[in-house]
Amino acid sequence: MKTIYNPSEEKQSTELAIGTFAISTILFILYIISNGNSMVLVIAWPFALGAIIVNAIMFVHLTDLFIHLSEQRKDIGVKLLILISNIPILFFYYLIVMKS
Repeated sequence: MKTIYNPSEEKQSTELAIGTFAISTILFILYIISNGNSMVLVIAWPFALGAIIVNAIMFVHLTDLFIHLSEQRKDIGVKLLILISNIPILFFYYLIVMKS
């Protein structure tokens, strides 16, 4: 029995991207407000490592779907772009934290 993939049912990748972006932004704002308190980094670095791992797993999953489901590539491609859009924003946060 073949399972039919419906991209509108898959919301986990978008929720993951928005969730990691929101939590990262909150941690970044806390770091800035606390004048570079290292306690915020104690929380932020493990979260960042976990977020990288989970987002990488989701990226591989979406890439696999993109390759195998040619009729759904547009929808899956949008989800991939949403997931990847976090990278430059979080890199910008990283640069600011490292310079302070």
